[in-house]
Amino acid sequence: MQDEIINKVAQSKLITFNLEDYYPEGERMVLDIKDWLYEGFILKEKEFRAFVDTHDWSQYEGAYVAMQCSTDAIVPGWAYLLLSVKLSGIAKKAIQGTLVDLETSIYQSVIANIDVSDYQDKFIIIKGCSKKPVPPNAYLFLAERLKPVAKSIMYGEACSSVPLYKRK
Repeated sequence: MQDEIINKVAQSKLITFNLEDYYPEGERMVLDIKDWLYEGFILKEKEFRAFVDTHDWSQYEGAYVAMQCSTDAIVPGWAYLLLSVKLSGIAKKAIQGTLVDLETSIYQSVIANIDVSDYQDKFIIIKGCSKKPVPPNAYLFLAERLKPVAKSIMYGEACSSVPLYKRK
């Protein structure tokens, strides 16, 4: 008679934390201001403000927006502040930077708002693979957030995890 196969992973006290489960839905958009600059490099305030005033801001409704300049132009800080004021109340979130910077900022907010009390004295595996664009820094933010409460933190899959932290 064959022995029954027992799934020891399913019976373990391990909790798998999948950052992909916390991925906020919503369109990600890039607002590249290079076309608003003279020859793509020089910000002329009057012309720049004219572009800002005539731009269709409704296209960013409910989106996450990364504001950037894809040329090597030197853009004064107030320019991005002006854009963020225009996007306030329209976009879910707007940052100055790349799409990776945007995802990092989104996840930083998400992780800061996770109730970690559910993970008190638990054995946690931070799942490493995802189909959604989870930025590398999100894993660092999560490990830092869980460390004060977790009994242990590992990375990977239950069958092949890498130990990161174990409370003594």
